[in-house]
Amino acid sequence: MSETYNNKYFVTGGGTGGHIYPALAVADELTKNGAKVYYVGNKRNMEYELASKKGYKFLHVSVKSMPRGLNPKFFWWGMKLVKAILYSVAYIKKYKPDAVFATGGYVSAPMIFACRITKTPYMMHDCDAMPGLVTRKLSRKAKYVSLAFEKAKKYIPNKNSIVTGNPIRDLFKSLTKEDARNELELQNRMTLTIMGGSQGAKSINNTAIEVIKEFSQELNLQIIFQTGKKNYDEVTECLNQYYPAWKQDKNLIIKPYFDNMIAVLKSSDIVISRAGSLSLSEICASNVVPILIPFPYAAANHQRINAKCLLDSGACIYIEDKDLEPNKLRETVVDLLNNPIKMDYLKQNASYLAKYDAAKEIAELVQKSCIK
Repeated sequence: MSETYNNKYFVTGGGTGGHIYPALAVADELTKNGAKVYYVGNKRNMEYELASKKGYKFLHVSVKSMPRGLNPKFFWWGMKLVKAILYSVAYIKKYKPDAVFATGGYVSAPMIFACRITKTPYMMHDCDAMPGLVTRKLSRKAKYVSLAFEKAKKYIPNKNSIVTGNPIRDLFKSLTKEDARNELELQNRMTLTIMGGSQGAKSINNTAIEVIKEFSQELNLQIIFQTGKKNYDEVTECLNQYYPAWKQDKNLIIKPYFDNMIAVLKSSDIVISRAGSLSLSEICASNVVPILIPFPYAAANHQRINAKCLLDSGACIYIEDKDLEPNKLRETVVDLLNNPIKMDYLKQNASYLAKYDAAKEIAELVQKSCIK
């Protein structure tokens, strides 16, 4: 395969980091060798800021997730979808991409329909062990479908489905734990990260609030706590009651959101997290022990399915959200700290699942998609 991508591509996917970061990782791989990439998404979502920050020309489509049930909202949504498809067709006519790469989700749907109308080659990627609705329904005519999990293949009606893993950013391969800790001004010792994605996770936050003082003061852990943007004020108010001196605790870094999530994960030894697929891919690439608490109301139960794929590989500790409470979390962390052999075993198994070259492999498939 040629190492030069002298073509134009559209990359689309948005709404959540699980759709955006893989799209950007592939876009970066394509542009490394000369390709022109346009990012298609909704400018009201986080993909606009992230793609624009990287310098990609952004093409706006106004699209929202599909409402449930046949009601006036559904018909209004359908009209908006048709308008978004027409905009997408116009973008294809104007910029003439050689192929489109879509990471699934509602943001990518109008462009995939536009590809079918204009006979533009497209490729799809799905992050989850249970592929999303858009991927399941629209992948049949894709040139290729790349997947994060082998288990997902049985749901994809396309013979050209390939398990590549999720595309992750290059820095996961090169950033050392020591350099990551220096970037965050941490000491070189045992570090615990608590996170629930960019939006946070209320049950994880509430449990962490009750044990954070003990973890810091008695277990002497360095703690990085991402609360989520919506929950930061509530978390800090509760901490003022449970642990009034938290602001003076040098073991704690608490923020609503970390832009440098690579440094956060690479600094860590233990990560408490939901089980979104991209988060799992980045966790596996960070040489850490994952403690996974899947979001119980995720579409098609995909977070539980993702987490159980790691559990079956001996690569995580699994806790159901309904079972999460301070004593359970305390016992789990203490057990790990008292069992370095167990920690090493889980770290090694998680690291074995990391796919550092997925972005490059997928970029080559995008290039092949142009071939008639």
